[in-house]
Amino acid sequence: MLVRLLYASREADPVNAETLAAILRVSKEKNHAAGVTGVLCHCGTSRIFMQVLEGGRAQVSTLFNRISQDRRHRDVVLLSYEEIGERSFSGWSMGQVSMSPLNPALLLKYSESAVLDPYSVPGKASLALFYELVATASVAAPSATP
Repeated sequence: MLVRLLYASREADPVNAETLAAILRVSKEKNHAAGVTGVLCHCGTSRIFMQVLEGGRAQVSTLFNRISQDRRHRDVVLLSYEEIGERSFSGWSMGQVSMSPLNPALLLKYSESAVLDPYSVPGKASLALFYELVATASVAAPSATP
């Protein structure tokens, strides 16, 4: 059974471009081996990560549990979890959406203010924002292989 999971977290410590590249590199390798696909969004301004993971229920749950215990994250919150018939990101073992700078009008479409805060909006709004970010932002590393 396939599932899609969306979570948000805050950086425990500031993440620079080199650290983010290393996270993506390791994620691609491990996700490919586990049959997990998805996209990672990082906003350096707000120090927030948002990530969608897709794959088998056991694999996605195991990965989310590992992420939630990773010391590089804090305030890990599950925003959306659903059974799916097909993947939206089947070609990406781990893609990356650049969330800086964010268009304030796009943020206002889904929240009360022009500040990225997935903690204060419904999970469905965060998922809709996420899909719009993927559709309109520059996506790096859309590759199914490590």
